[in-house]
Amino acid sequence: MNFKKIYLILGLFLAQMSFAQEGIAVYSDYLSDNYYLIHPSMAGAANCAKVRLTARQQWFGQSDAPQLQTLSFNTAVGTNGGVGVIAFNDKNGYHSQTGAKLTYAHHIRFSRSDYDLNQLSFGMSAGLIQSRLDETSFDPDFDPIIDGGMKQKDSYFNVDVGASYNFLDFYVHFTAKNVIKSKRNLYTDYESDNLTAFLLTTGYVFSLPDDTWSLEPSLMFQAISETEEKTIDINLKAYKELDFGRVWGGLSYRRGLESAQYRPNVGGNIEEQSLQYFTPIIGVNYKNFMFSYTYSYLAGDVRFDNSGFHQITLGLNLFCKREKYDCNCPAIN
Repeated sequence: MNFKKIYLILGLFLAQMSFAQEGIAVYSDYLSDNYYLIHPSMAGAANCAKVRLTARQQWFGQSDAPQLQTLSFNTAVGTNGGVGVIAFNDKNGYHSQTGAKLTYAHHIRFSRSDYDLNQLSFGMSAGLIQSRLDETSFDPDFDPIIDGGMKQKDSYFNVDVGASYNFLDFYVHFTAKNVIKSKRNLYTDYESDNLTAFLLTTGYVFSLPDDTWSLEPSLMFQAISETEEKTIDINLKAYKELDFGRVWGGLSYRRGLESAQYRPNVGGNIEEQSLQYFTPIIGVNYKNFMFSYTYSYLAGDVRFDNSGFHQITLGLNLFCKREKYDCNCPAIN
């Protein structure tokens, strides 16, 4: 393996984890009835208060492999308000971060009646994040920047803002994450203070003729301002209504819109590879409980490990009111 191939492995690794190290990672857990995790405007939009616990583990068998845990709660308050809180813990080798976010959302209803969903929402999350770097096992002679024997940490405050529009079976969400330029000095004195990322999600839920099955195609586009990384998710979910609740499953495909060059063999031709994830997902809603499992597989000739990324989401719906809208809108009803 030559150095260019090593550099690509490191580049792909950083591309996969760049979202994780600046707040909550944007993976596929939003597809587990968890849009509030990435879009603050969805706080309190549903007819139930929602508790969601997620745990993600990458590359089983590798020491210090990336892992992420999140715990979120959101509920409606009053007639048009919603509040929420998110706590998370993210670890990637010697780097880790923990944080919490508080959210308020305001929902403006244009519906002609309680059964006609037509709602515009705005939301804002304020969060405090602490990043840490464990250098206790580093050799300070290798790099003058590394002190060795230290556990460095730095905290910063940031804000996410977003808007959502739900109309019958259609929805669109937009969020700007980390909109405040926050100076950090954890790694060097030259770290960028531009942590902003943009997320755009849209989808539609189709009811099939027997009224017990529905299909939900959706797209999500995300862009990182500083690095100009861009990815797109193409998703398809299917729902089956049963007496006890709902079972569902789907497939998500994520592709990076840029590619990295590498030379697989010394003297060989230069080739290109883009980030590609395939993520099947299954889930069940039983009464007020929800469970889902996702498995992400990284495609391509160059990758860190052949094993995939596993994630489990547990959910509990509380204080549920009647389904007030006549629509195929699982994120609302």
